[in-house]
Amino acid sequence: MSNIDKEKIVQSVPQKGFFGHPKGLFTLFFTEFWERFSYYGMRAILVFFMYYEVSAGGLGFPEDLALAIMSIYGSLVYMSGIIGGWLADRIFGTSKAVFYGGILIMLGHLVLAIPGNAALFFVSMILIVLGTGLLKPNVSSMVGDIYSEQDNRRDSGFSIFYMGINLGGFLSPLVVGTVGMNNFHLGFSLAAIGMFIGLVVYVITRKKNLGLAGTSVVNPLSPEEKKKVFTIIGAGVVMIGILVAIAIPLGILTFDTFIKLVGVLGILIPTLYFVFMYRSPKTTAVERSRIIAYIPLFIASIMFWAIQEQGSTILANYADKRTQLEFAGIHISPAWFQSLNPLFIITLAPVFAWIWMKLGNRQPSIPQKFSLGLLFAGLSFLIILLPAYFGGANSLVNPLWLVLSYFVVVIGELCLSPVGLSATTKLAPAAFSAQTMSLWFLSNAAAQAINAQIVKFYTPETEMMYFGVIGGAALVLSLLLFILSPKIQGYMKGIK
Repeated sequence: MSNIDKEKIVQSVPQKGFFGHPKGLFTLFFTEFWERFSYYGMRAILVFFMYYEVSAGGLGFPEDLALAIMSIYGSLVYMSGIIGGWLADRIFGTSKAVFYGGILIMLGHLVLAIPGNAALFFVSMILIVLGTGLLKPNVSSMVGDIYSEQDNRRDSGFSIFYMGINLGGFLSPLVVGTVGMNNFHLGFSLAAIGMFIGLVVYVITRKKNLGLAGTSVVNPLSPEEKKKVFTIIGAGVVMIGILVAIAIPLGILTFDTFIKLVGVLGILIPTLYFVFMYRSPKTTAVERSRIIAYIPLFIASIMFWAIQEQGSTILANYADKRTQLEFAGIHISPAWFQSLNPLFIITLAPVFAWIWMKLGNRQPSIPQKFSLGLLFAGLSFLIILLPAYFGGANSLVNPLWLVLSYFVVVIGELCLSPVGLSATTKLAPAAFSAQTMSLWFLSNAAAQAINAQIVKFYTPETEMMYFGVIGGAALVLSLLLFILSPKIQGYMKGIK
């Protein structure tokens, strides 16, 4: 998007009205709140739904397979963002992408709400993956569209937006988790209702609050290109369908091979995308320098999310199997632990937003904030290995250890995630604005693709080594990034 177009969009919406921010932030805040309510509510019970016995309402998958599928699912959700970003940039704009994505997500949750078998489960996963790919990166990109690049409220606005994400993420495990652990399908129904409410909020307030934001197609396809692209997509879908239909009966395409394939794609796709954007004639010399600066931030983000996203896999299993769930006379649902991360973010996000605004030009640079994020992520894993060290692998763990681990990783998340969203909108080449936001979410996809390969190494017996190796790797990368921060900042060419 050109700077002129950017200014037109920024000027077309009210500049104040929601906590001193543009009114458009209200629409995007509550749309994302309800989308995250539906997503995190579903996710809070999904891994248990997979490995609980059929007699208990689950699918009866082996535990290690359920953990791997959960990671692969998370990887595909964020990987599909690159498709959503491309569709927004080239065909129908970010505003329509958000709407279409919400519809697909709602349909996916409705399919999960139907008592059925593994086939229905995978149909729902496809719908949610595609829907989230359309909605998630594009709603975040629209937050960037309602601010000018020089607006000092930008980072603060993303922090408020991020708070909305986590408010939905906090409430949904308590509501959907409580209901869903007794009846999985009723829980999934509540997730579908949440997404429906989000769509209603978006449709009713979009025109008044957002104006032209998200309506322009920044790099539209010509009619000839459209015909060619749709032909290729159609042929590709048919080819994939034929290959799958042949490979499954022959035993070539199994869960194990699919998990490995997604692991390769999780690394290969962002690598190719960096090369494509860097070599594009639409990318200027200054933008190429910023892409170089973005690469180490992207790698740091992969390491961070590899730890943080295990909250819904390894730590969810840890809560179910290793944690004392009768505490202070209260029975704790293992799904409730999924509310800890967003609860701490809700509590601390305003503090961090205030700190960054108070410090102004004296605040840490973007690379230094990423370094702090990795530091706290690594410490969170070192904390959770301590119960096994003190009490052994077979004893039930006091739930406060999990609470402390989630708390520490949240400090890291607030140093890295909202800052990463904001940095992505600043460093993105103009011709690839929505797609670069999709690239940011590919760091999460890569992290979960890696997690799918390594969760099989986790057992109560290997617990200390598992958490220690991953946590230690994060601390080493944190130190390296801190040392290289001035060099990385130089490649940003004026972006702070």
